[in-house]
Amino acid sequence: MATLSAQPAPAPSRALQGILCVEIAMLLFVGQDAMMKTLLTIYPVWLLIFVRSIVTLLVMTPLILWLGKPHRLLTPLWPLHLIRAFLFASGFSMFYAAFPFMGLAEVSTIFYSAPLITALLASIFLRETIGPHRSVALVVGFVGVLIAMNPTGDNFSWAAILPFLCAVTYALSQIIARKIGDRESTLTVGLYTLTFAGILILPMGWLVNQVIEITPATHHLRWEVPQEAFDDLPRLALLGAIGMAAYSLISRAYQVANASLVAPFDYTYLPFAAILAYVLWDEVPAVNTLAGMTLIIASGLYLGWRELRAARHSDEPPVTAEAIFAPGSPLPPHISDDESPK
Repeated sequence: MATLSAQPAPAPSRALQGILCVEIAMLLFVGQDAMMKTLLTIYPVWLLIFVRSIVTLLVMTPLILWLGKPHRLLTPLWPLHLIRAFLFASGFSMFYAAFPFMGLAEVSTIFYSAPLITALLASIFLRETIGPHRSVALVVGFVGVLIAMNPTGDNFSWAAILPFLCAVTYALSQIIARKIGDRESTLTVGLYTLTFAGILILPMGWLVNQVIEITPATHHLRWEVPQEAFDDLPRLALLGAIGMAAYSLISRAYQVANASLVAPFDYTYLPFAAILAYVLWDEVPAVNTLAGMTLIIASGLYLGWRELRAARHSDEPPVTAEAIFAPGSPLPPHISDDESPK
């Protein structure tokens, strides 16, 4: 979701444009993740994340130079971006590492605990108050996470912990982004987050290979560049281009329409992922996954609604409602009106 701030109602055409942008972005994010799941049978996760970062660098650098202020290539806030990129790289390497062991819907459902974790972390680090209504919503949401993970079930896999850890690192990155605030544009944040992540992912991959034994089950974590990569560069570049297109569309959506209107549509990623996984791989989410998904979505939407009400009485909108939750998106919590395309 994104900033649930009290804003004037947008024109119907711009509201529809915002909703369409979010929906297309969610479809692209799902397509990107489905492509990642397929490519992981050939390539290591480190290489795929690195390639996506290279595409980001090649596209966003000239774009920032062309658009000029408020975007910038050099920023004194680079240490915060570096920390955020570390969280992003480590988190999503775990997210994608779970793909060979779990269905796309299962992994995504557990990841969508990120809004709940963000709310909890905001109360700890930003001293935001969690009232009784939000507390109940958080409890319900985390119950949904436990149901989706099913840690006491016979089919529980250690891999289910990976998307949850990704949700934790993603929530931490949104707290840091709140510290960055309006001092940085979304393009600059996206460039630094994804580029630094691509640089950091390489030593991370090497280190993992020194710690764990690579087996057929963990073949997607090996430290090597397969020969096929040089012949498959167009498809690898397409992976990065899809992510960039989704990032641009969701950014556009929150620029042209009220965030309170388009934010709930972030959650359409989950049914899109379930449908595509069924079409491509005949994956049918387990009953516990569907039940957990329902509770997580309901909890997240309720938190957003409560924070929309709170934002009407405060100049500081709470973090939970203003963070954008889509796997692979580096968007910061706030999108300044100054960045809106003319």
